[in-house]
Amino acid sequence: LLSLLLEADGISTDMIGINAAMSPIGILLFSPVIPYFSKRYGSRYTAIAAVVITSALLVGYKLFDTLEAWFILRLMHGMSIATLFVLSEAWVVRFAGNDHRGKVVAIYGAILSVSFGAGPALVGWIGIDGWAPFLIGAAVILLSIIPLGLLREEAAPPVEESPAGSLFSFAARAPVLLSAVAVFAIFDTASLSFIPLYGLQNGLDLRIAALSLSVLIIGNVVLQFPIGWMVDRYSKRRVMLACSLATVIFACLLPLSMGQAWMWPVLVFLGAAAYGIYTVSLAELGDRFHGHDLVTGSAAFAAMWGIGALLGAVSGGWAMSHFGPHGLPLFLAFCYAALFIGILWRRSHSPGKAPGIR
Repeated sequence: LLSLLLEADGISTDMIGINAAMSPIGILLFSPVIPYFSKRYGSRYTAIAAVVITSALLVGYKLFDTLEAWFILRLMHGMSIATLFVLSEAWVVRFAGNDHRGKVVAIYGAILSVSFGAGPALVGWIGIDGWAPFLIGAAVILLSIIPLGLLREEAAPPVEESPAGSLFSFAARAPVLLSAVAVFAIFDTASLSFIPLYGLQNGLDLRIAALSLSVLIIGNVVLQFPIGWMVDRYSKRRVMLACSLATVIFACLLPLSMGQAWMWPVLVFLGAAAYGIYTVSLAELGDRFHGHDLVTGSAAFAAMWGIGALLGAVSGGWAMSHFGPHGLPLFLAFCYAALFIGILWRRSHSPGKAPGIR
């Protein structure tokens, strides 16, 4: 919605990318202090406060409809969203259980993707003008107070204030996991910000361009549970390799399929494979870390997501500006290819360790 509004105002893709980068900057800056707020005020009340703030910010985009104001609002938006993700994902992976964690995390990812897919579809249906998209978004976010209100505080994972440098220490313990999160974040932010613009620049009308993003995200819904089943059955690192390679292939096929009937299955499989590495990463986080380490890991995931999303927002717009519209999928293919090579290199240089835990 925000990208399409900026594009309609004649803002360049470079500037749209820079503006979109404010949200991941907020995530990156705020993630390390989320454990402190959770300890001081309780996880449930911290999450409810984040819901209220997020809803108010969505309305604020319409009240303060200037590019300059949106830089501040998107920074604050990233901070509130980071709080929701860190706490909810720590709850999910903690209570999923070892035997079915991959499938439970896949269900979580699928539900998340239904929401992400519904947003662009709604934009394609009601358009980008007026108050409706902002008010509907704010109302939906506010509804999440209902399940949060039913959560017992003692059900939340124990949260302690993170010592200085704890996120950096976690990075040394799980470099592949955090690299996978960063690459996923690049894809997530670049696709959310630029896939509709990519469709418009390839001759699609507004409705079809917005729908293309929904189909990309819905691919995660349709195929994420089979990926979760494979995560529980096979080596997590091998599943991550397969998802990375599949993403490279389908991203390279996207320019050839734009405007064709087979564009839709390409988008479905591209979305499923690209999002699949996050499912694998969350499941492995729950397998390997517990208690305070799990919360620290969730915060590290959010911080790394902020870094990756920042790169995705800026680099996605840059790739389209300097290499044409098809620079976007080719850039994403390059990122996943780098992850694929990095995992293989890590496996070959870590003798004596099980491939699923490096």
